[in-house]
Amino acid sequence: MSSRRPVESASEPPSVFLSLSTVQANRSLILSAILAIAAGGFAPSTTSFAAQHQAAKPAAHKAAAQKKASVTPPSVTPSAEPGGPPALAAKAWLLMDYDSGQVLASENPDEPLPPASLTKMMTSFLVEQSIRSGKLKKDDLVSVSEHAWCRGSSTESCMYLPLNGQATVMDILRGIIVQSGNDASKAIAEHLAGTEDNFAKLMNAEAKRLGMTHTNFVNATGLPDPEHKSSARDLAILARAIIHDSADFYPIYAEREFTYNKIKQGNRNALLYTDPTVDGLKTGHTQEAGYCLVTSSKRNDMRLITVILNTNSMQARADQTRALLNWGFSRFEKAVPIQPNAQVAVAKVSFGKADTVPAVLGAPWTITVPKGQKLETAAQLNPDLQAPIAKGAVIGKVVATSGGKPVAEAPLVAQADVERAGFLLRMWQHLLRLFGK
Repeated sequence: MSSRRPVESASEPPSVFLSLSTVQANRSLILSAILAIAAGGFAPSTTSFAAQHQAAKPAAHKAAAQKKASVTPPSVTPSAEPGGPPALAAKAWLLMDYDSGQVLASENPDEPLPPASLTKMMTSFLVEQSIRSGKLKKDDLVSVSEHAWCRGSSTESCMYLPLNGQATVMDILRGIIVQSGNDASKAIAEHLAGTEDNFAKLMNAEAKRLGMTHTNFVNATGLPDPEHKSSARDLAILARAIIHDSADFYPIYAEREFTYNKIKQGNRNALLYTDPTVDGLKTGHTQEAGYCLVTSSKRNDMRLITVILNTNSMQARADQTRALLNWGFSRFEKAVPIQPNAQVAVAKVSFGKADTVPAVLGAPWTITVPKGQKLETAAQLNPDLQAPIAKGAVIGKVVATSGGKPVAEAPLVAQADVERAGFLLRMWQHLLRLFGK
């Protein structure tokens, strides 16, 4: 077995559980290290008892002062506002409700930042959608060009595909998601689009379709480039699309390890090993991007998505994600403002065989609100509705408010068809409107 161990994207230093020389022989050490990272890291080393007593008091005081000065500030601190989210030492972060897409809390959610290997969520998403559409088959073979090959590097994360070799689409997909392979990402980009530059165009087109308005992809890997950016909100939108549109492939994002070419590599998302409610999605790191993490967790009937960008360590991104999830699940709950089949309002219709049409929800409506919050709803119908109106056509919206502030809204649709009236009836209705009746 090879002893080469990859690091995230371009420059992530080997983690405690990724830098061991022989993975299979030290599997227990790997899992122990992961648990230690997620639980708060290893205890700091100290000088021996004898050495402490041999030192003079002034030297001891000086060493203590230096140690105190070098302590890293905590990455998570209590909120400054009662009941508010924890304060996180990250450049940007976001908490989103999966079902509704509501942003429950955030800091700098729209600032374009280097996303590092979080980029590979778009790469894997395009692969998944290509399989679903039939453009790719799971057992198709993907060739490895010199551009894609990692050259045996230990300075970037690799699947370790052999030069001029081939791998199946599904192995490539796991190499992207679990092993964060730059070689896998480049190889599939060339397979789908001819070149990585052309694949980046596909990535940007999909980002635009999804509404990722603060994103620009230059490559398939997240390797540093001044023009390669995304935001916390955009990455949450992408994560939501993966969970919803790639349901057949989403379990791969929870896989803890993958072996290819006799090299076993573990997933770098430490929460997958310590929180059974976490089932994805992706880690990332470069020197410029810092340590990043996009995570999804489902507890009971609620799924939350978190994004952490540019924090200072693997432990920090795990701690911050854990704190944000715990706060979100303890603070919020699901609410159904209106039952799906309930009539919300009656809309007036002009020039139709019927004068009115019932307005109902177009789809089941569930929103996430602070626990115990009371909601009120009000319908807002489109003015001057005229026949013909098709069943299911949007004819207004309903707005949910709490304490007079809007919380969420949903479209209202016509419950039935309204046919256009005949000529004589329409003329009579024109006259009634003319005289204000």
